Amino acid sequence: MSAGRTALVTNATEFAGPPAVDALAGAGFTVCCHDRSFADAATRSAFAAGRTNVNALEAQEPAAIVEEAGAAALDVVVSNDSYPAILGPIDEADVGDLERTLDALVVMPFALMRSVVPHLKARGGGSIIMITSPRAKLPMPGGSIPDSAREAGNALLRSFARELAPFDIPVNAIAPNYFANEMYFPHARFVDDPTGRAFVERMVPARRLGQPGELEELIRFLATTKARFMTGTTLEFTGGWPVAPTPPG
Repeated sequence: MSAGRTALVTNATEFAGPPAVDALAGAGFTVCCHDRSFADAATRSAFAAGRTNVNALEAQEPAAIVEEAGAAALDVVVSNDSYPAILGPIDEADVGDLERTLDALVVMPFALMRSVVPHLKARGGGSIIMITSPRAKLPMPGGSIPDSAREAGNALLRSFARELAPFDIPVNAIAPNYFANEMYFPHARFVDDPTGRAFVERMVPARRLGQPGELEELIRFLATTKARFMTGTTLEFTGGWPVAPTPPG
């Protein structure tokens, strides 16, 4: 049972944030939600309106987010790390774009864990779910900025899992690609538009985008499973992507 338990979700309106909030609230958690847009009071109120056991947090810095979420009561943390994928040739790249991407996808989750782990240790355990990406499994020309940041996030997962295993704090990840969300695969471009839809059908063996409800199932499983011996695992949510390119001829 998860009744009376508390979870924290970062970037709650982006990427895997909406399914994470819905999955955890549906499983009986009180869900504390961070988002960059929640610095605005009206946006916080609109997000929380009509949602049971969902709190929108004002804090933006990792330590303050954890404190406002009620650090001592946290059982599950979903580090939903997202930032627009900035693509382009290396000789035209802006180093500042790399720095901002690393800050969002590597520094932010690192700082969040630094703040929350002492409280999980004091409680005798807890679960950490990282939302990462498998995109570097098939690097594309011009993708060096998001590829490098996402691989660094996956490295954090492996390091955190080993370090925290003795404290009954499993750390696992879900790595989506070709998942229906407005940040990376917006509906208008990849579902409504025939060209975008054909691109997805060509690239993904499942011939469609992954759906939020499917991702909810994975998040709920990692948040509630009693199989706490499982740690350092990345569940790829990709519909069979990537596949080997078809040889010419």
